[in-house]
Amino acid sequence: MFSRILEGFGYNGEKRFEQTYRCCSPATINKPHLESGDKVIMPASALHRLTSLDVEFPMLFELSRHSSYAAAAAGAARRVSHCGVLEFVAEDGVVVIPGWMMRNMGVREGDLVGVKSVSLPKGTYVKLQPHTGDFLDTANPKAVLEKTLRNFTCLTTGDTIMVAYNNNEYHIDIVETKPAPAVCIIDTDCEVDFAPPLDYREPEKVERQEPSVPASKVTSEAKDDAVKDEPKFRAFPGLGNRLDGKALKPQAAKIPPPAAASSGSNKKVNQQTVAPASSGASNSTTRQKKGKVVFGSNTSSSKQPEKAPDRADQPPKKEKPKFQAFSGKSYSLK
Repeated sequence: MFSRILEGFGYNGEKRFEQTYRCCSPATINKPHLESGDKVIMPASALHRLTSLDVEFPMLFELSRHSSYAAAAAGAARRVSHCGVLEFVAEDGVVVIPGWMMRNMGVREGDLVGVKSVSLPKGTYVKLQPHTGDFLDTANPKAVLEKTLRNFTCLTTGDTIMVAYNNNEYHIDIVETKPAPAVCIIDTDCEVDFAPPLDYREPEKVERQEPSVPASKVTSEAKDDAVKDEPKFRAFPGLGNRLDGKALKPQAAKIPPPAAASSGSNKKVNQQTVAPASSGASNSTTRQKKGKVVFGSNTSSSKQPEKAPDRADQPPKKEKPKFQAFSGKSYSLK
């Protein structure tokens, strides 16, 4: 006889069920479907005792490793979990517990386990943390989780539940439950939140280090670039052509802008051409005869410049009138 029934009064004055059994896994009785939930199989004697104690439905139990009264008095910590009951068909003195619950409590096949009836509040919030990110990569993790939790009656903070999907097993930690460390999830609206998976690693941020440059050097280089990019002013950058069709010499003659003088309604424009210095003479210019408009330089002609007559020997001659543009009369259209 491996069982012992302890009948007494709880802290609130009501009777409770408390018993010790030897545990075994569902594989020993060929019921592997128990692994997908938190329900256990108890002997028929437990059902008779529970009925006599008028225990509330749904029946919830606290599972813990068996310990002596001396160890309990010394305050030794016990690893506990909570479960529901599926059937009362186990052998007398034996309780069938899912393998994942046995691992959570740290018990093995044939160890003694304490079973006690409890009453748990309705759960309002549950925070879950998958061991790997593969569970979140499934087609619909929310639907998979909802289907799995239908086989559960309660959740305990610190437990690790197992979710089976598509021939794979996913382990999920119960990080937090509200309003108590252990809650009932039957006929209740419970908010579910996910924590990052245990194998999640934040991407490393690579900081690009740029070589430090003094501010004064950066400012001077910026100014130099601005000066280089600024275009310089060039007046009349085009090429000049001669009217007589001859090619220009390397040093082209510079023609000053014409000076315009206005007298009355007529405008007089005097144009004068400055010929470039010849190779034989240094810094000397040859003037053209008055009264003529000459284009180009006279250095290309084979004629030698005429010598000016001696003014002392000859009497002063009357100057010929200068060329005047637009010297005709003006007419009014009125």
